Amino acid sequence: MIAIIDYGAGNTFNVQKAFDFLGVETVLTSDPKVIDQSSALVLPGVGAFKAAMDNLQAAGLVDIIKTTVANGKPLLGICLGMQMLFEYSEEYGQTTGLGLIPGKVVAIPDGDLLVPQMGWNQQILHKPTSVFNEVANQYTYFVHSYYAQTDPQYITSTVDYGVQVPAIVERDQIIGMQFHPEKSGQVGLRLLKDFVEKVVTK
Repeated sequence: MIAIIDYGAGNTFNVQKAFDFLGVETVLTSDPKVIDQSSALVLPGVGAFKAAMDNLQAAGLVDIIKTTVANGKPLLGICLGMQMLFEYSEEYGQTTGLGLIPGKVVAIPDGDLLVPQMGWNQQILHKPTSVFNEVANQYTYFVHSYYAQTDPQYITSTVDYGVQVPAIVERDQIIGMQFHPEKSGQVGLRLLKDFVEKVVTK
């Protein structure tokens, strides 16, 4: 059973619906005991970084997430949930994140492209050995104004949006997807399936 973390800042319905379509059992929960007993965690997220981290802290979920991940449990962060995996964000002032992957979250620079990035963008694969290598050259759906800056060793794929935006990041069993796999059609469903079959149940 996969625990989808419910902290009032996630696109939980569509995420759970996508897993249901794949026949994967999930539970929407903010109960640390349920999280501890689950086979994997999914941290969705929409909105502002600080508000989301405040909600996570207020729900008493930061420590249980860190503890279960430290014990080897897989974690998938989606959109803002991916950004929260990093050390801090510069959105509305510096806010500390979960610190599970080294790096920071910064604003997409002003330029010729509209911010937020909203829509489909093509994935550029940097790690052919990744279990998510089927994402190469595929289009996935993004909605975000900030992006992660991290060491290349953690970057599985990027998209070009004036800057190279990390789209999938990996550190051991910790996975982040800046896009919304639950809104990315068959490509997104395949990536969620790969997470379940190749990361959670490997």
